[in-house]
Amino acid sequence: MSMNEADKAMAGEKGMVVASMTSRLQVLPSVDHESDNYEDMQLEFSPFLFSSLERYLPPTLLNLSRHDKAQYMRQILLRYFPTADRIRQVQKHREYRQNIISNYQPLHRELYTMHASSFFVPSFLKAVNENTEKSFRSIMSEPCTGVLTFEMLQPRFCEMLLAEVENFEKWVRETKFRVMRPNTMNKFGAVLDDFGLETMLDKLMEDFIRPISRVFFSEVGGSTLDSHHGFVVEYGMDRDVDLGFHVDDSEVTLNVCLGKQFSGGELFFRGVRCEKHVNAETQPEEIFDYAHVAGRAVLHHGQHRHGARATTSGHRINLLLWCRSSVFRELRKHQKDLCSWCTECQRKKKERQQQSVAAIKLELLRRGEATT
Repeated sequence: MSMNEADKAMAGEKGMVVASMTSRLQVLPSVDHESDNYEDMQLEFSPFLFSSLERYLPPTLLNLSRHDKAQYMRQILLRYFPTADRIRQVQKHREYRQNIISNYQPLHRELYTMHASSFFVPSFLKAVNENTEKSFRSIMSEPCTGVLTFEMLQPRFCEMLLAEVENFEKWVRETKFRVMRPNTMNKFGAVLDDFGLETMLDKLMEDFIRPISRVFFSEVGGSTLDSHHGFVVEYGMDRDVDLGFHVDDSEVTLNVCLGKQFSGGELFFRGVRCEKHVNAETQPEEIFDYAHVAGRAVLHHGQHRHGARATTSGHRINLLLWCRSSVFRELRKHQKDLCSWCTECQRKKKERQQQSVAAIKLELLRRGEATT
């Protein structure tokens, strides 16, 4: 069964498009096309390079969302950009981050090192300390296959992190510092790693998320998570309102609502897909909506298609941790068979097996008739 009408409309509005890498760049630029501005995005390459390259995109891609165009161009640049230039881009971002850390004065310094007993609720700490599938399942709900929810953060931690983000945003406004936003889809929010929280978030991933991922997401490198992208996103009438249908640049994603008072903003999930099948129809059992609760975490596969409905009132801020595995990503480059974690790959594989069995039965039936 395909996605329901509401989901189809949302997918259409938000540009659930993955541009085919078979599309070729134009030899000559589109003279009359006005490129998007990419300066506020978290990108490996110069935002001016993206704006220049956009004019060479095929006409069919020019009207895509800024996010989709950036993703398409990023794949081209990663494939052809000289290694030395990529290294320079990394160095430039390192200098950008150091510039912030050298000048920004933290509000709550206790946030910058891991204090598990004051950050997490006791039930979560107990489960992680026991470190067994049984202990994890004792605190978790799995309302949809591959989507885990559980109580995680103490209210005091949520309050402090919210205050820290507000303090950082205030500093940005006062100094007129040009900051990079969390990703290509969110215009509001902050990259926590950029103003000093990287070490604490590393501990969060290594000591708390990786043990859980080892049990529940082993097929996508859950036991070898070795890097992260940590940020907060902000939704409200004067912020981002909603978030289009997409997949994350992660193997495992942690999403925790920090507050504040709000209505709406539900997450909607529509099945795990590989790149080849990211636009495939949704099956009935894959449809799941989740309402945010402050302090409660959602842990899911990075390639689980999802989005956020409109926050209709108030102000919602969420902590996101995109957890990545360099080992898994390297292995995927050499993967020849179907993706074991893609439900569409598995569905098609099952269909082919059923067709093969049916063909064999028909052939045996014909042979039997021929001998009588």
